[in-house]
Amino acid sequence: MTRTLLTLGHGYSAAALTRHLIPQGWRVLGTHRDPSKASDLKAQGVEPVLWQRDALEAALAQASHVLVSAGPRDGGDPALDEIGAAIAQRAPTLDWLGYLSTTGVYGDHGGDWVDEDTPLAPTTARGEARAEAEAAWQAIDGLPLHIFRLAGIYGPGRGPFEKVRQGTARRIVKPGQVFSRIHVEDIAQALEASIRQPRPGAIYNLCDDDPAPPEAVLQHAAALLGLPPPPEVAFDAAEMSPMARSFYAENKRVRNDRIKHELGVTLLYPDYRAGLAALLAEER
Repeated sequence: MTRTLLTLGHGYSAAALTRHLIPQGWRVLGTHRDPSKASDLKAQGVEPVLWQRDALEAALAQASHVLVSAGPRDGGDPALDEIGAAIAQRAPTLDWLGYLSTTGVYGDHGGDWVDEDTPLAPTTARGEARAEAEAAWQAIDGLPLHIFRLAGIYGPGRGPFEKVRQGTARRIVKPGQVFSRIHVEDIAQALEASIRQPRPGAIYNLCDDDPAPPEAVLQHAAALLGLPPPPEVAFDAAEMSPMARSFYAENKRVRNDRIKHELGVTLLYPDYRAGLAALLAEER
């Protein structure tokens, strides 16, 4: 029987997982809101599904596995708002459903460590919306739900090199601030490992082994390029969008032991140094 994955929100991480599954014979149905994007999905080997109730319900009826990567919008979860009843009806017959959340649900811990058992205490609107969405998915009886809390995502097309080359990068310094991050290929391999070893109700942090100051990442990227470090700017003096500034409101180190012990994941890029070196090699 052909295994069929429906991606509700076929974005960056979903596309990375798709690149793993399609060569193994998987059928992938990917959603889009813009009809002009259908050709892009087809080029990936993905069958496009327009984000419209009838089309979504028809795709869901064919799926054995579902990946939810569409984030909250307008105060609710878009997938549950559109086809929540159909998902609840299909819940007992699905083999696996993954929900991509964020480590922002933990809130601020002053640089201390958090793990999957840390109580949720989001301090931003984004984090609160994600925590509410997690609870809404958890409330569906019989759903083989797996929650993945993602740190900051980087990978091909999402690295710091272009800004460093253009001279637009700035090292914003807020003493003691660290961020956890994750290469998109490590997201893909963790999702694939979970699909192979489903454990409904499981929650996994997806991040690398090295929470680090953001300015250190930019400095290392410049060094790899043989360029001088971008200029330092104090956080309080930096011109930033409200969205960018809000990321600095939370400071924590995220543990990833569970993906290693339960899923057997060995990170391809255990720190930003390995990840940036691979990105640069791929660019060249």
